[in-house]
Amino acid sequence: MSWGTELWDQFDNLEKHTQWGIDVLEKYIKFVKERTEIELSYAKQLRNLSKKYQPKKNSKEEEEYRYTSTRAFLATLNEMNDYAGQHEVISENMTSLITAELTRYVQELKQERKSHFHDGRKAQQHIETCWKQLEASKRRFERDCKEADRAQQYFEKMDADINVTKADVEKARQQAQLRHQMAEDSKAEYSSTLQKFNSEQHEHYYTHIPNIFQKIQEMEERRIVRIGESMKTFAKVDRQVIPIIGKCLDEITKAAESVDHKNDSQMVIEAFKSGFEPPGDVDFEDFTQPMKRTVSESSLSNSRGDGKSEPKFGSKSKGKLWPFIKKNKPPPPPPASASPSAVPNGPQSPKQQKEPLSHRFNEFMTSKPKIHCFRSLKRGLSLKLGAGPEDFSNLPPEQRRKKLQQKVDELNRDIQKEMDSRDALTKMKDVYIKNPQMGDAASVDHRLAELGQNIEKLRLEVQKFEGWLAEVEGRLPARSEQPRRQSGVYEAQNPSGVNSCAQDRESPDGSYTEEQSQETEMKVPATDFDDEFDDEEPLPTIGTCKALYTFEGQNEGTISVAEGEMLYVIEEDKGDGWTRIRRNEDEEGYVPTSYVEVYLDKNAKDVHKPLQKISE
Repeated sequence: MSWGTELWDQFDNLEKHTQWGIDVLEKYIKFVKERTEIELSYAKQLRNLSKKYQPKKNSKEEEEYRYTSTRAFLATLNEMNDYAGQHEVISENMTSLITAELTRYVQELKQERKSHFHDGRKAQQHIETCWKQLEASKRRFERDCKEADRAQQYFEKMDADINVTKADVEKARQQAQLRHQMAEDSKAEYSSTLQKFNSEQHEHYYTHIPNIFQKIQEMEERRIVRIGESMKTFAKVDRQVIPIIGKCLDEITKAAESVDHKNDSQMVIEAFKSGFEPPGDVDFEDFTQPMKRTVSESSLSNSRGDGKSEPKFGSKSKGKLWPFIKKNKPPPPPPASASPSAVPNGPQSPKQQKEPLSHRFNEFMTSKPKIHCFRSLKRGLSLKLGAGPEDFSNLPPEQRRKKLQQKVDELNRDIQKEMDSRDALTKMKDVYIKNPQMGDAASVDHRLAELGQNIEKLRLEVQKFEGWLAEVEGRLPARSEQPRRQSGVYEAQNPSGVNSCAQDRESPDGSYTEEQSQETEMKVPATDFDDEFDDEEPLPTIGTCKALYTFEGQNEGTISVAEGEMLYVIEEDKGDGWTRIRRNEDEEGYVPTSYVEVYLDKNAKDVHKPLQKISE
């Protein structure tokens, strides 16, 4: 089965068919290209979806991801990110293995097709030329034969006429002979041309055209095989990522199976447990006796002051529900020696409150009993300034213990970071000593001294917080002790002999208030101000810089930059040879100062001043 023998006369139809085959191939290329674009778009949308629901850094959302259910959700988001990556792999492989290869093959196919059909047209033109030569030779032979016949008839006529001279007869005879000779020559030429044409025609239809059509057939068959292989590759690319996608789905299933409702319930207890014991039984108070009523040690009817009336026996009291109900108390009266400005009229800024409270604190220190109430007033000052007390004494015992433990762990991590920095600088100094051309070893001494001082300060802070932690752990009430209405922590801090401040921490029904009057007075401003100081604000930009050389930041705290890259400067070189830069919100670190050209913005340096002033 060959196109050369079966389709020897279908040159035009073969030309149309092969062009249609190329159009089909280009259509398939366009289909694959659109599929890759869909895969890329899908992967991008999956990544954006995963990023949208990721917890923000340094936010309260991070605390929510300590539960098993939320950790499973976070694992699902991470796996979806990997899932999106596999769709990107599909797009890349289809582009490189199918689209690019077929595009290059189509160009080669077009050139090959053009060459074959050019040879076919050339062969057709040659056979047509031979045919025209044969026709011309045939017509010339026919014309010469007719001329020779007419000359012969003229000669015979002249020879039969007795009136014609002998010379005229001879002339007619010679002319007839000449025409007969020309006819013989034309005949010979026509015969030769005919034989040549038959040979050329046989070679054309049995050799040249079959060879050309065979090449076109092979070209078309290669195109069909190639598009079939591309379709197999199309399926193979998808099949290659199925195991990885299956692993992603298996990890999601594994994360879902790791959800532990019991563990989450226990974490809720650890997060909100106060450490207090439930209140004990209320003693019966006999009002039938005319004698003065005495109050037992565990009674909930302690008075807040002389102006408070005693509760009636039949009145409704919410004292038994003290863990769930908070009573708003009026602000405590200012000290007698305090100025009128010490009493805030509504929410004030921390700046406005600082001076009156300091004055109030100094007045209080000269009065009695200052020994047992010092901690309470100091805590109140801290609350009014928008930040909690350093020892977290405003929190319930269990929460205070957790906060102190977290602070100790945080300080230990800071110490480790400082020690790592010191080790790195020590190594750098050794390098400078061995190779003075790389830098001055003395320039590192100042930074090493600063790191040593920082480490010593952090260790002192750790000792301080560990002392408070040991104090809290030693004062937490045991379950076997008789529960009291008052906070066990504050009973331990305040002896029963001195109860002036202890009474200030009780509500009229005896519930735990923890300086609620001060918290109520400055509730809204304190919350806003706390958020303003507790949230870690990113350092402001003080200028820009241009990377002079490529730097590979492989150590912790460094960042990689490329030559010619423009970045933001957030901290100048402090003499240690390093400059802190930022690429975007999530990428920042240190690079050698000699690797960048810094352009400082003088106006941007003043951004730190307001924050320093507030913190002072």
